[in-house]
Amino acid sequence: MKCGVVIFPGSNCDHDLMVVLKSITGEDPVKLWHKNPTIEGCTHVFLPGGFSYGDYLRSGAIAKLSPVMKAVSEHAANGGFVMGICNGFQILC
Repeated sequence: MKCGVVIFPGSNCDHDLMVVLKSITGEDPVKLWHKNPTIEGCTHVFLPGGFSYGDYLRSGAIAKLSPVMKAVSEHAANGGFVMGICNGFQILC
């Protein structure tokens, strides 16, 4: 199991999520910067809460244009694990 945490400008819960994932898996999760076009082989992808692009409903509409989201969408379409928390869920919608 290889976990990745997608990081957007302004997100503020990514570090907390990485601490929790490491405590559960024993492995450091991969930081997936939103401009990166791949998920770097991660089997489990997390989009944390926080204020990505501001705490607005439109944050998901803006964030979905980030290069990493194509890889996240493909991963999900192929049955891969993807979890969105707070604004991360908005982004996935």
